[in-house]
Amino acid sequence: MKIDNILSSLEAKHPGESEYLQAVKEVLVSIEEVYNEHPEFEKHRIIERLVEPDRIFTFKVPWVDDQGQIQVNIGYRVQFNNTIGPYKGGIRFHASVNLSSLKFLGFEQTFKNALTTLPMGGAKGGSDFSPKGKSSAEIMRFCQAFMLELWRNIGPDTDVPAGDIGVGAREIGYLYGMYKKLARENTGTFTGKGLEYGGSLVRPEATGYGALYFVNEILKAKNIDIKGKTIAISGFGNVAWGAALKAVELGGKVVTISGPDGYIYDADGISGEKIDYMLELRNSGEDIVAPYAEKYPNSKFFAGKKPWEQKVDIALPCAIQNELNKQDAELLVSNSVTCVAEVSNMGCTAEAVDYFIEKKILFAPGKAVNAGGVATSGLEMSQNAMHIQWSAEEVDSRLHQIMINIHQQCIEHGKEKDGYINYVKGANIAGFMKVARAMIAQGVI
Repeated sequence: MKIDNILSSLEAKHPGESEYLQAVKEVLVSIEEVYNEHPEFEKHRIIERLVEPDRIFTFKVPWVDDQGQIQVNIGYRVQFNNTIGPYKGGIRFHASVNLSSLKFLGFEQTFKNALTTLPMGGAKGGSDFSPKGKSSAEIMRFCQAFMLELWRNIGPDTDVPAGDIGVGAREIGYLYGMYKKLARENTGTFTGKGLEYGGSLVRPEATGYGALYFVNEILKAKNIDIKGKTIAISGFGNVAWGAALKAVELGGKVVTISGPDGYIYDADGISGEKIDYMLELRNSGEDIVAPYAEKYPNSKFFAGKKPWEQKVDIALPCAIQNELNKQDAELLVSNSVTCVAEVSNMGCTAEAVDYFIEKKILFAPGKAVNAGGVATSGLEMSQNAMHIQWSAEEVDSRLHQIMINIHQQCIEHGKEKDGYINYVKGANIAGFMKVARAMIAQGVI
């Protein structure tokens, strides 16, 4: 495999799609050695077929705001690969959404879903529509208009969307309600649904819970106890909330959260009612964390800064892609960080990842660490197919085991000669091998 040639070809075809090209490069570099050991992969042109999505839907979404004005947004669905199961991936509503970010997320999702061992392919979708500052009536009208364009191309055995940034329980309800009306069927076509109509217990917390189960496995493999360890978390939404809950339950001490306005440092630890207050902040619609310092005066707010400057044992980026750069990585390493795990998708820049690996830091990528969210979505699909609902304990137990299995796959494929576990390499190879072998088995399609 000639990585430079493949990347040059992709860059020429898709100029300016930086996030997508970054994600592809990370995977290609990781799998190069094992790929070259399997001539059948080259014969079947697996890489050339795998790096391009199966199809992309792009559509306008006209809707009417509360003032009676017509607004127009762009909608997308990137169906990347369905070799091992129906397309599966979230829908994101945020002003930053573009084709590059969705292609990167769909590409990552393909490998992440393969790691879960559940039968799910990779996809992603969304719109540059932002729910922030919109009324519930406006959000409902937008969701209905969005679904009017997409509904024919999704289904329980075709493509199963879920929530993501800007798409929570309210938006899922509006999207699924419109889908159900148009398709005239009541099936598990969406995950992240409300408990009243087919949702799964533990789903809101699942990404954060799964991430901490994975981090705990990383530490246990090195005979390190998470109890008493200080933990920096970025973000303050569902993912950060779930991560904080499980971190505290396992005995860790969460000392930071962050938002677009800056970050909070709370030396006393963020637990109990303070974690509950994160939900209040998130639901306030203000998208800021500064009020936390007013409510809890022993904490401190750092305007316009990121939490990675604090001395902590564990760093968990939970907000958005490329939120932790090389300078942040150098700060963390100089402060003797023990473990860094991406809870957000591609939370670290490529330079930061390379630096962590160079310094032999315990580092794990998003496609492994945050797979608990989509794994629990897969469990929701199973429950819908069987027309049952498992208890929270059963869902949590299954999630925990899935994260243990993902960690084992990373160990198997990521252990280097000096004993260092390269979790990036391990996750990429494990996911790639499953998808590649399935592609060969199914022929050129």
